[in-house]
Amino acid sequence: MRPPTPFILAIAGCSGSGKTSLARELTQQLSATLLPLDLYYRDLSHLTLDERNQQNFDHPDSLEATLLTQHVQSLAAGTHIHAPMYDFSTHSRIPDRTLPIPVEPYVIIEGILALHYATLRPLYHLSVFVEAPSEVCLRRRIHRDIHERGRTEASVIAQYNATALPMAIEYVLPSAAHAHLVVDGCASLDWSVEQVLARIRSHKIHTPLNPSNTT
Repeated sequence: MRPPTPFILAIAGCSGSGKTSLARELTQQLSATLLPLDLYYRDLSHLTLDERNQQNFDHPDSLEATLLTQHVQSLAAGTHIHAPMYDFSTHSRIPDRTLPIPVEPYVIIEGILALHYATLRPLYHLSVFVEAPSEVCLRRRIHRDIHERGRTEASVIAQYNATALPMAIEYVLPSAAHAHLVVDGCASLDWSVEQVLARIRSHKIHTPLNPSNTT
């Protein structure tokens, strides 16, 4: 029987730790709704492109936390939302477009700061932190940003050293203290998934696996 309100699962970790891969796999396994925090970057269209490029996108203030909290509260109450859509190439929101986010028995909140905001943490039934060495995170971030965001290796390394690593040390890594479960981002993805599923089962929550993944 479908629960009246969803099970809210949060997955956090440094950029490049493997949290997104874990979140996507769990989304398939649980037939869940996935809500990435990246959708909630503030709209910078009022700034010049050069000014936008100078912003610190790894600081908690870079996200519109109030709207994010309101949307997660709505999902937790069983109400679907329309999330903003963000264009990383222009550092601005796509005007007049939103992304419908349905309510499923499981809702996964994913992002580097998913465990940072005190307004969000009480809404989670289970919170997971994915840890990985900084050199691994940087290597993965270089690969992602070159292939998915059209950036150069030099620019990725510069941003990592200037903002990503310092913000990880100040905000992201300390948020691991709020996690119910810490998994190794360098270990087998299947093993990390199984650890999360086992913890969900320990909550005595029925896990309706996607039929395509049970064969």
